[in-house]
Amino acid sequence: MGFMFSKSMNENMKNQQEFMLMNARLQLERQLILQNEMRERQMAMQIAWSREFLKYFGTFFGIATISLTAGAIKQKKPVFFIPVVPLSFIFAYQYDLGYGTLLQRMKGEAEDILETEKSKLQLPKGVITFENLEKARREQNKFVIDK
Repeated sequence: MGFMFSKSMNENMKNQQEFMLMNARLQLERQLILQNEMRERQMAMQIAWSREFLKYFGTFFGIATISLTAGAIKQKKPVFFIPVVPLSFIFAYQYDLGYGTLLQRMKGEAEDILETEKSKLQLPKGVITFENLEKARREQNKFVIDK
């Protein structure tokens, strides 16, 4: 009788462990999907911001270019045209970010860094561990009661 009860308990324990493992896996998958969704939304907001900024800056750039060009021609001083050069670089960058391939190039460069320059990504003093966190917490909190 005790053997049957023990066998039943072992099966229940095994089933419970399998259920917990499946549940943990499902929770991890959901967390990964959620993190990816949040990353995609942040990237979409960044692109949208860049496109919106480009509208305003493009208007400013157009008016400034026309005005400075007209001033340079009217005054016969090409010095008035000089500010157009750095403004054109800013305009080109914003356009590339909003509508061009800048994000794809940045992604490619990031992937290359992750593959070939791993040493540049290491944290000073290595990866943070639980022991390091506990030590720092104890140093900051004078009222910690250690067991």
